[in-house]
Amino acid sequence: MSASTTPAPERETAHAVNRRFRPGGSRRPWGTAAKYLLLAAGAVAFLFPFYYMIVGSLRKTTTGDLSSAVPSGLTGTNYTAVNGAISLGRSLVNSGIMTIGVLLCTLVFGVLAGYALAQLHFRGRGAVFASLLLVQMVPFQLLTLPLYVLVVRDYGLGDNYIGMILPFAINSTAVFLFRQFFLQMPQSLFEAARLDGAGELRILWQVALPMARPAVLTAMLLTFIGPWNEFLWPFLVTKDADMQPLAVSLASFLSNLQGTVANPTGALLAGACVLAAPAVALFLLFQRHFTSTDIDSGVKG
Repeated sequence: MSASTTPAPERETAHAVNRRFRPGGSRRPWGTAAKYLLLAAGAVAFLFPFYYMIVGSLRKTTTGDLSSAVPSGLTGTNYTAVNGAISLGRSLVNSGIMTIGVLLCTLVFGVLAGYALAQLHFRGRGAVFASLLLVQMVPFQLLTLPLYVLVVRDYGLGDNYIGMILPFAINSTAVFLFRQFFLQMPQSLFEAARLDGAGELRILWQVALPMARPAVLTAMLLTFIGPWNEFLWPFLVTKDADMQPLAVSLASFLSNLQGTVANPTGALLAGACVLAAPAVALFLLFQRHFTSTDIDSGVKG
């Protein structure tokens, strides 16, 4: 007597169904191949501007059309030329100081405000959150003129790092991000900490922040890209070339100093590579953290 009571045809049918829906068991390999071809084509289209920028920054002659972006006769003289024209090192320091200042202010104020809107109950909390959403709809260019009058004329912070940092010190997007993340955390953790006598700042530091690492890293990258590439506001508040960040220095090079180098386009692309390198490096370094979350680690199943 057979050990299985299932008829043979039924067992074969179930096996065929399982094989059809098992990962990698599709009977249409051309579908998978087409998917990977589309992904590869998209990757090439996305990466080609970076390839063209890097190759153009290393060419001896002026870059022409797209067909000329073939590596031949590469050199690093364009980086030396643009460094001699605008001092890449000084511009990078200015960009770094502005970006780090904005980053620190954004994280400190963003975490505090996001935690308050998510976990504290106070009168007017809904109105504050509605105002936060409203601020996100106002373009920064609309506030440029009153901010310039306030920061430069009233406060006298022109050609000053504080003047460059001040308008970006509080980032409404970061506040919204932290609020949403803190709302997703189990309320039992906060209630248990309060029952143990912990204050709100201690709960924020020892309970909420250790589990909010993905949100912190995401806010850091998003905040870094903004001030690092910012052009309009530093251009308005800095007249001294020694105070200008790299984006403004490259614009000044394009307008006034490109005639001082043999290959203006190559020198400009070299400066663009230097400007883009830190943002690309940070994304490649931290991208795996964006899809991870430690919220469930605080709750035992």
